[in-house]
Amino acid sequence: MFQETLPSGRGNLLRKNRDKTLKIFLDEKDKNNVFLINGTSFITENVSDADLSIEPKTCYMVINNGDTKIELNYNRDISSHEVLYDPYKFEHSEKSNFNPEEFRKHHSVPERYIDILSKWYSIKFTYPDYNLIFVKPEMGISIQIHDLRSEHWEILDGEPIIISGNSVYYHVKKGTEFHNEINMYHSVINPNKDPNDFVIIKEYWEGKFDEEDISRIFNPNNSR
Repeated sequence: MFQETLPSGRGNLLRKNRDKTLKIFLDEKDKNNVFLINGTSFITENVSDADLSIEPKTCYMVINNGDTKIELNYNRDISSHEVLYDPYKFEHSEKSNFNPEEFRKHHSVPERYIDILSKWYSIKFTYPDYNLIFVKPEMGISIQIHDLRSEHWEILDGEPIIISGNSVYYHVKKGTEFHNEINMYHSVINPNKDPNDFVIIKEYWEGKFDEEDISRIFNPNNSR
């Protein structure tokens, strides 16, 4: 039996199982305190033993949404499983927000934006009718919900992993669109390794747009 500890609020790596079924064991009391990625499913409540059975070649990740640490036990060694995303890879690195003018020298950013939200893992240019979001390679935005607006995404570049509602989509192609309703979980992960290979998303919204209207249920970047 192989074991992994997850402190409160933290997730493990998004891994891809190998060629045999992987079983994850949790105490009964902890099953209501985790969010689980199992293949194309994002499970946020009533996690069952069947949910914790990972088929061969299937991606998986556990997030501790409770107030205390939990212990994960596996029936197999997971150390050789492919890692698609490590949410804490840059946790101890120096963090500086993107310089918008320097960023625009290397990336195609249309003129006439009216605002910029620059962070160390992403940069967003706001236009009157949409946002243009660039997500840094090997990074992801928090898994989040909004109370006042829905969002519509169009993938412009980068083949991201997308969480939308209770579904997970891998290596999404250019031109694919997603609609995230009010209070629907959503996130963008950029699994690309090339430092110049940003994910680019065009984002529209309906309702009231407010940067403070955000609840982060998994926040590895410690965003505010």
